[in-house]
Amino acid sequence: MSVLPYTADSMLLRKTFGAFPSGVAALAAVIDGEPTVLIASSFSAGVSMEPPMVMFAVQNTSTTWPELARAERIGVSILAKGHGASVRQLASKDKAARLDNIPTLVLPSGAILLDDAPVWLECTIAHDYPAGDHRIIVLQVVGTNTNDAYAPLIFHNSAFHEPVAI
Repeated sequence: MSVLPYTADSMLLRKTFGAFPSGVAALAAVIDGEPTVLIASSFSAGVSMEPPMVMFAVQNTSTTWPELARAERIGVSILAKGHGASVRQLASKDKAARLDNIPTLVLPSGAILLDDAPVWLECTIAHDYPAGDHRIIVLQVVGTNTNDAYAPLIFHNSAFHEPVAI
């Protein structure tokens, strides 16, 4: 085994980063009366236990994040294997149709949660840091719940996968 020196080969770097499996999170809230959702495969739980914090990275070029960042509270739903067919819709360029026919729950705070998720969080924005061509967003958890009936969707090598029972 060897490690290749880093070059500006973005395809090799994308392949390398994509070899690390991750969950997929939908971050959503009602903004100016309209549901707004952003999909993140860079979501990380357990950043801090006290206070409880999670984080994700968002591209600087995102047009959704500036809207969603205005929310008082943001709902985070870790997508389940049954959401695989919906991910492309949730991340589509047609922002108005992203949540069409996708069952959700709108909390009194305006945070939106997707039905049938294994993990739900209600969060506020705690920190926003520049990180190259992305921003690292740290969220403070103010509410949480889990549902063991659903397994998480996994993003690996640029494709969505379902966990395999052992």
